[in-house]
Amino acid sequence: MHYFKLISTFFKVNLQVAIAYRADTVINILLNIMWLGWELLGLSIIFSNTDTLGGWGFGELIALLGVFRLVNTMMMLLIWPNTEKFNQSIRDGSMDYTILQPVSSMFLVTFSRMNVWRIWDLLLAIVLIVVGVNMAGDVSTPASILNFILLTISGAIVIYSLWIVLIAFTFYFTKFDNNVTLLQALLDAGRYPVTVYPVWLKIIVTYLIPIAVATSVPLQALRQ
Repeated sequence: MHYFKLISTFFKVNLQVAIAYRADTVINILLNIMWLGWELLGLSIIFSNTDTLGGWGFGELIALLGVFRLVNTMMMLLIWPNTEKFNQSIRDGSMDYTILQPVSSMFLVTFSRMNVWRIWDLLLAIVLIVVGVNMAGDVSTPASILNFILLTISGAIVIYSLWIVLIAFTFYFTKFDNNVTLLQALLDAGRYPVTVYPVWLKIIVTYLIPIAVATSVPLQALRQ
């Protein structure tokens, strides 16, 4: 319960920051809608020349885009802002202050900063998933929806674990500022079905660096 209160406090503080810079918040939301438009346009161009991509139809790719944006937004909501703070705290020594707090250091490193306006992206992602599944004609049962939720949470934990591994390098390479950029590049592999990749790359994104677990695998539960 104590940690939920802390998360609530962090959320309120970061919400106040977002409200203080309302113009930036509105611009960021509009830019994100624009990027979504470009992504949908790209899918439309692809499917104007083919009926399927790696065995996935247009509706299923829209749903996959929704899952990708859902996981990606979780990263942008928490991981990106906290990575910037983490990297800086290693260099200026303020990490000592975090470690000495009577709360889990990992908890503080993960939740102290939030891009609150990204919550809007979560809503867009959910809409994409619902629309895509309906377009694909897939019938979702309560069991498949539950499996999807559990697998999505598992995928988010996988991404979070990869993030922990990458930020750990900052202790050894204090100028390692590209750790979150590297994670973003890895996550981009989940934008498309794992079936479109060659066998060797499919093995990497499924088992070695399990990005597909965060995107393609959860959606498979809704496709069944």
